[in-house]
Amino acid sequence: MLWAEGLRHAFGRVVALDDVSFSLTPGQTLAIFGPNGAGKTTLLKVLAGLIRPQGGTARVDGGRRAIGWIGHQSHLYGHLTVLENLLFWASLYGVPAARRRPRAGEVLARLAMTDRSDQPVWSLSRGLVQRAAIAKALMHDPGVLLLDEPFTGLDLAAAAEFRALLAELRGAGRVLVLATHNVDEGVELSTHVAFQRRGRFVHFAPRGGRGAAEIAEAYRRAMTDG
Repeated sequence: MLWAEGLRHAFGRVVALDDVSFSLTPGQTLAIFGPNGAGKTTLLKVLAGLIRPQGGTARVDGGRRAIGWIGHQSHLYGHLTVLENLLFWASLYGVPAARRRPRAGEVLARLAMTDRSDQPVWSLSRGLVQRAAIAKALMHDPGVLLLDEPFTGLDLAAAAEFRALLAELRGAGRVLVLATHNVDEGVELSTHVAFQRRGRFVHFAPRGGRGAAEIAEAYRRAMTDG
């Protein structure tokens, strides 16, 4: 489970989070939509423990080791191979030594990256780096996945496969928080939807039966109101 209560954060005079509160239980996915500068990335970094909020609290069952993070940067070491990166990050997350290579094999196979395991990251295309970053985030089988524009760089086939994987993880009881500009992708995966504007959630609710077009129209109204 994931909780956020009264989160506040600012960078000088720029307010990134303004009294943000919500909670998610296993199997729920929150899609967050908002313009650039709305505070989506700051929120995810606070939830991940990468930024300490100036107000409020955020908690995840299992602590930081229960979190998988996919952000704008891959946090992979370019001179290491894909496999070496995965084994390194698995060690940091406390995956038992005997389990690291089998788990890496499972994750790489699921992301169609087995044939790239011995390539240094610097030699990969942008899309393959993103797939390797996704593999890294899954190595320790996290209970919570925080995803900041995770489809960036993925081609249509890879994006479709990744959406299917995220749907599987949600079905297995994982909690997902997804910040995206793509309404279709976000709505397809979500059980809950939030609109963030100037650091605030101006809308947070279960998606219900609303489709992408209805969500997009509600978002347009929320962004232009006032």
